[in-house]
Amino acid sequence: MDHLGFHSLTDEVVTELPVEGAIPEWLSGSLLRNGPGAFELGPTSVDHWFDGLAMLHKFTFVDGAVRYRNRFLRSDIYEAARTGRFEGGFATGASTLRERLLQMLTADAYDNANIVAERVGDRYVALTESPRWVEFDPDDLHVRDHVQYGGPEPSGQLSCAHLGHDPTTDAVLNVETEFGRPNRYHVHEILSTERRRHLATIPTERPSYMHSFAVTPSYVVLTAFPFDVDPLALLKPGEQPPLLEHYEWRPEAGTRVVAVDRTDGSIAVDTHTEAVFGFHHVNAYDADDGTVVFDLETVPDATSMDTLYLSELREGDLGALGGRLERFRLDPESGTVDRETLHEGATALPTVPRDRWCRRHRYVYAQGTAQPVTDWPELIRKIDVETGDEQVYEVEDGHVCEPIFVARPDAEAEDAGVVLAVALDDAAERSHLLVLDGETLDELARATLPHAVPFDFHGRFFPELTG
Repeated sequence: MDHLGFHSLTDEVVTELPVEGAIPEWLSGSLLRNGPGAFELGPTSVDHWFDGLAMLHKFTFVDGAVRYRNRFLRSDIYEAARTGRFEGGFATGASTLRERLLQMLTADAYDNANIVAERVGDRYVALTESPRWVEFDPDDLHVRDHVQYGGPEPSGQLSCAHLGHDPTTDAVLNVETEFGRPNRYHVHEILSTERRRHLATIPTERPSYMHSFAVTPSYVVLTAFPFDVDPLALLKPGEQPPLLEHYEWRPEAGTRVVAVDRTDGSIAVDTHTEAVFGFHHVNAYDADDGTVVFDLETVPDATSMDTLYLSELREGDLGALGGRLERFRLDPESGTVDRETLHEGATALPTVPRDRWCRRHRYVYAQGTAQPVTDWPELIRKIDVETGDEQVYEVEDGHVCEPIFVARPDAEAEDAGVVLAVALDDAAERSHLLVLDGETLDELARATLPHAVPFDFHGRFFPELTG
């Protein structure tokens, strides 16, 4: 099976999309999505989904119409790939000791920022698991600049791809990993693209792979899964495999859970629970009983990382998409962690409404698929974490990517709004942008793209982007 979702898209277009159905008149702003646009470009090809060359997609809603444009993120890595100077990525290509040392010591870190697009202050940036962000123009998506913090604050060689947001205070946080003696995690509050406040440093013997973390009004919570690396292995002489292949799954170590007090940076909890692996924290909040609650999409172990190589994905090995929605409750008094399953069905890329970030939430929207997982998700699940009930939208003859909820202005109900999701129609070899009712998941409208979009990662809705 050579899946259409893992083909390379090279067309860049600007167009108004034909719409079937009716898009609510109140829906105004832009959905920005980020993900791999090409796995082959010029003389370059990559081995892993995470290494696909970043492409931004912008869907702008104005008066019931949808304008669309897409553009490669013209990063240093993109230019190297286009001209045959590509030296590798997260899981592609071997490197020598000299090359690894230069990558660690020079300012120009890896910049194939293909995970998510964010706004920090008044600047729009694309992010990956590198501390070097790529700023882009939110109107036409061209690259403006790079952002990488300097100054006296401690920094790392890796960064969580997802920022933490507290909408009540507008605080933005991130976690970086520094390889050294000792290895350390650094927690920062981001004040702007030029300034940040160092909040805490946490030593670690073996840095864990962390794609995201949790934020509540009181704490930053790190879940350091036992998929970790000995940095000294990176410094062995001779040719070595890419970074991903240095990480090891060590379930005997358990999962380390660290809660950092956001007020003073003190370590409120540093404990362990059973081994688990996951990519995405769904949401977190401070419970009335004094505990810290965070929902996490989990998979049993880190072997799912191996299934994200393109050779595996194109053959239908999709184990990483069979996640389970779980709730963890951390007690700062006792230092214990309780764990419960919220939903047994296979899920991936879960999201909650933005205005519920850092607050107790009721609904989670996610990709879904049947079990065992044998194909890319064809469902959108709406999960009620209070009752355990779910509603499902099924894509006919196609597949769907991450769902993003957009609230209706002045709505009182948590699910009053729409869900936006890109779906791939295999037979037509085209993608559609779906607009679903947030309460019922009924389809309200779909806008048809002029091409098939490769399976991407994450999107954000920006109501201020109407041009």
